[in-house]
Amino acid sequence: MRHNKAINHLGRKSGHRKAMLSNMACSLIEHKRIKTTVAKAKALKTYVEPLITKSKEDTTHSRRTVFSYLKNKEAVKELFGVIAPKIADRPGGYTRVLHTGFRLGDGADMALIELVDFNEAALASAKKEAKKSTRRSRAKKAEAAPAAEPVEAPAEEPKAE
Repeated sequence: MRHNKAINHLGRKSGHRKAMLSNMACSLIEHKRIKTTVAKAKALKTYVEPLITKSKEDTTHSRRTVFSYLKNKEAVKELFGVIAPKIADRPGGYTRVLHTGFRLGDGADMALIELVDFNEAALASAKKEAKKSTRRSRAKKAEAAPAAEPVEAPAEEPKAE
């Protein structure tokens, strides 16, 4: 039974687990998407989302706190410089875990974990859907147009030959 067992230990000692999650978080921040097992992706999600929330406030204290978890200067710079401004208005849910199938060697369940605001394909499809308009809304706009006074163009006079 798993009573009061909050974290997945991933079959590793605590030092190995912390180092692995730190390295995976740095890779996720630098590449915006990584492929791993589902269990590691779920553990990484709980590890990296508080760090991204912390990066919204760009202070020396928050940078030092995040650096104590990541231990990678370039990843901290990327997080505070590129990622934090883009996710500033998002209230949480910065990552997405997509199941991709099974690994050939051992049959492990694989997943793709990515930062939500950096998936260009999903953002492009969302913009296309937003541009769609219904016939009904056009009819309302057409009804509003005749209410204004139409401006008539001057009639052309026939040319005398």
